[in-house]
Amino acid sequence: MKISIIIPVYNEFGTFDRVLERVLQAALPEDCTKEVVVVDDGSTDGTTHRLDNYARDGVVVGHNSILNFGKGTAVRIGIRLASGDVILIQDGDLEYDPNDYSRILQPIVNGAADVVYGSRFIQGRPKGMAPKNLLANRILTITANLLFGAHLTDEATAYKAFRTSVIHRMALKARRFELCPELTAKALRLGFKIVEVPISYNARGVPDGKKIRAWDGFEALWTLIRYRFTPARDLSVPAATPPPKVNEPSLRAGA
Repeated sequence: MKISIIIPVYNEFGTFDRVLERVLQAALPEDCTKEVVVVDDGSTDGTTHRLDNYARDGVVVGHNSILNFGKGTAVRIGIRLASGDVILIQDGDLEYDPNDYSRILQPIVNGAADVVYGSRFIQGRPKGMAPKNLLANRILTITANLLFGAHLTDEATAYKAFRTSVIHRMALKARRFELCPELTAKALRLGFKIVEVPISYNARGVPDGKKIRAWDGFEALWTLIRYRFTPARDLSVPAATPPPKVNEPSLRAGA
């Protein structure tokens, strides 16, 4: 089984090399292979140059966006470029640990799940998470559970894994951080159970480069509510519809 790991990055020059090294070294479940897809979302700090080097060396599949469009757009581009059986989303910083990949992917590999979230809360409150971020996560998780009849502990986690066939069914539209609640809402509305597994977490703040802001929390809440009441026909892509092409230049591994 081929695993496509999508890494959206924006001005992560200080951590990008370390993140990529950890992703490349991370173990996967038995008989799985790894494809790393990195989408640079218009960085201005040198991240673009680093990505170009890795892509030309055949280490990753790379894509450079000319402008900063947002995490949602970057991940959607990554989905179009990915060729794996499973898609796993990895942030371009050091908050999440790639050593958790096997734990996240095993339920999908075993055939026990189609969607798996890495939960930061199953083992208690994440160390170092700011109270305001903790409150926002709780509100979003409770809202998702009430709206969709789910039993999640961490709706806003960045570690989300999907069978590629599942994520290709979703008519994704997010441009920024509302991607997380859009994925949650559409997965649940389309009838997929989300399985959670515990993961580790190293919280970082704005001084460390964290980009999500208070407004993004309100937008995430509205996204959950909006997609709960969106007509079902607007949530999915018709089976015969091919994924849209990526129009901007991309660097394939080995190209």
